[in-house]
Amino acid sequence: MIRILVVDDQALIRGGLVALFTAAPGLEVLGEAADGAEAVASASQTRPDVILMDIRMPVLDGIAATRRILAASGDDPPRIIVLTTFDLDEYVYTALGEGASGFLLKDTPPDRIISAVHTVAAGDILITPRITHRLVETYAQHHRTAAAANAQLTELTPRETEILRLVGNGLTNGQIAQRLVLSEATVKTHVKRLMAKLHLSSRAQAVVVAYETGLVLPASSRLPHSV
Repeated sequence: MIRILVVDDQALIRGGLVALFTAAPGLEVLGEAADGAEAVASASQTRPDVILMDIRMPVLDGIAATRRILAASGDDPPRIIVLTTFDLDEYVYTALGEGASGFLLKDTPPDRIISAVHTVAAGDILITPRITHRLVETYAQHHRTAAAANAQLTELTPRETEILRLVGNGLTNGQIAQRLVLSEATVKTHVKRLMAKLHLSSRAQAVVVAYETGLVLPASSRLPHSV
């Protein structure tokens, strides 16, 4: 059973999500919150597996709430899905840098919302490489998230650095394994270790760090290939 906390300041959206999840098999709604402060308190009390987090809310916004929830979660943090109206939003970008596992547009069809919950609960990144790159490339040159500011890439082994670069380029563990001629289990272990060394809580956060530290360059910054 996947335990869910729904956070949104709009009662209609919040109620719709609660009804959707309540009717879906394998999902359990532990609670709902109308602002970030309520979300932090509820997450501490209920310990959900997945949180759907609105960004723009009164009292405490979704970014600050995400930061506080993940900081207080220890070794077993919840997966946070950011809810947004726009797919290119610097608030979403910052939330990913703070450790959110991905984002959903508020007009996403119900079946895809349910699928998204299962995806992040399994530990996977929610956003596709295409959207990840478009979002990151738009903001990486103008922002510096806490994750990238604190990242010490010198602590990584050469193999871990290479794998972080490939993660930043949107490759899955299976694709990385094929590229480096390793087992997928070995790649998964390397990813887990590099994320622990860099104090990262999500794969999306690793993508942001790879760009902001210059390990991966936005397409607009790359030199054209010679012909």
